[in-house]
Amino acid sequence: MAETHVLFVEDDDVIREATQLALERDGFTVTAMPDGLSGLDAFRADRPDIALLDVMVPGLDGVSLCRRIRDESTVPVIMLSARADSIDVVLGLEAGADDYVTKPFDGAVLVARIRAVLRRFGHASGGQPGGGEPESRPVGGVHVFGDLEVDTEGMEVLRGGEPVALTPTEMRLLLEFSAAPGTVLSRDKLLERVWDYGWGGDTRVVDVHVQRLRTKIGQDRIETVRGFGYKLRP
Repeated sequence: MAETHVLFVEDDDVIREATQLALERDGFTVTAMPDGLSGLDAFRADRPDIALLDVMVPGLDGVSLCRRIRDESTVPVIMLSARADSIDVVLGLEAGADDYVTKPFDGAVLVARIRAVLRRFGHASGGQPGGGEPESRPVGGVHVFGDLEVDTEGMEVLRGGEPVALTPTEMRLLLEFSAAPGTVLSRDKLLERVWDYGWGGDTRVVDVHVQRLRTKIGQDRIETVRGFGYKLRP
């Protein structure tokens, strides 16, 4: 069985080489590139299973590269940012990234985050792709909310009869909402169920993904309950 292929774009030679070695020791195949343009070429040539993109890389910055990748693919993307409070984090998530890791990062933390993302996208934990079942709570059948139809078995979404293109993370988020319409889901609960965080995480990841989901299924479909979380309007 082929190893999981990681595209890693980082302009710092030391970080790039050390991270590549660490990931390869954990069983991943790594293509490491020093700038965004070569990273885009490598993505198109190799079609990796996941992309790790540093925000500040020359040629084509990480946010723009993420946007270009997202225009072509739903492959999972993790952004690497030097500052946890940087606007770049939000920009990366808005561009289509599924998660982010703050630099400097511990190698074990990065590997754990990669494996969590891969599990959400249907890969087994570790360096080997597989057919792991999604960890969202399974719900059978088609759920209808006004003009919105959510097929939880076929993994398809229709709005007004037209298909809605969702990333796997957006789909998992919608599945959680559609499983309990009218029920308030906290950001921490969504982090646990959708992002597979067994520890505290940055709730901005949830907020940005909810906003992205709203733009696709209708701004008024998901209601913000201040101080508590979000709920899907029945």
